[in-house]
Amino acid sequence: MEPIYPFEPVISETIPTESHWRYEIKWDGTRIVTYHDQGATTLFNRKLNERTRHYPELLDVSSYCSASSVILDGEVIALAQDGKPSFHEVMRRDLIQKLDRVEEMQRVVPVTYMVFDILYCNGEWVNRRPLADRLELLHGIVTPNERVQLVPGHEGEQLFEVIRQQDMEGIVCKDLRSAYAIGGKDARWRKVKNYGDIMAVIGGFTLNDGIVNAVLLGQYDQAGKLWYIGHTGTGKLTKAEWRDLTQTLAPMAAPGSPFANRPDRYKDAHWVTPKLTAKVQYSEWRWREGRALRQPSIQAFVNAAPEQCKLPWVE
Repeated sequence: MEPIYPFEPVISETIPTESHWRYEIKWDGTRIVTYHDQGATTLFNRKLNERTRHYPELLDVSSYCSASSVILDGEVIALAQDGKPSFHEVMRRDLIQKLDRVEEMQRVVPVTYMVFDILYCNGEWVNRRPLADRLELLHGIVTPNERVQLVPGHEGEQLFEVIRQQDMEGIVCKDLRSAYAIGGKDARWRKVKNYGDIMAVIGGFTLNDGIVNAVLLGQYDQAGKLWYIGHTGTGKLTKAEWRDLTQTLAPMAAPGSPFANRPDRYKDAHWVTPKLTAKVQYSEWRWREGRALRQPSIQAFVNAAPEQCKLPWVE
């Protein structure tokens, strides 16, 4: 079986409410498509990188699926200590370079395969069938076990409120009438993300052709030390605003890093006196574990004192 690019959702600001929509948790893991035919099984991620040897606990397809040949789509997740799916944890498995460590990492970072779709079954492509029919087929051939689960559907607004309360990534809304568009990305599948917002001060930046292309973000602790919390080159700034930012930061140049810890972009960073503050949106921040912001983006620069940018544990 040749691997395919999976169907992707588009970002939506609102939750559709019509009766033909299904609502699922947006699992904070890594997309994995399973290909099984006559006992041979391979796994590929959404970029078509093979992951067969990374997740050996998923290869005995006959232990959870009755089809002799099948293509399943889902998300491999790993849980953090707080019991929530953690992208950081699953990447400890997914990015293993020395595959002789997989057996050890199976014990250290157990994973679960959250299956939510089926494209092929017993010699027949089913991706053009409506999602409602594919789900019925999927539930008829897959028997969940300790490492493989079927993704349940929920009521949209209630699910999103739970996601918000639990500080999880978001939800995916799927049109039950929709076919599975191999290699596609359109509004028949929509992701509604639960973002967080913070105030952060800029302590450094990186350049591309003389223009700022990313800024290094920080917040202060109780003792007044500035801690690096992540970097971003995305957001709502136009090209002209990035050029303006370059001119704004130039006179703030400093001889060394203002951060108490070492930033990820340390080697190619230019340091500034932390004066400029911004509202930053992010998808996840496990600050109790010392993690950087995930998917931060600048929403706007704000007129606030840098000292107001406090770490979450500072009262």
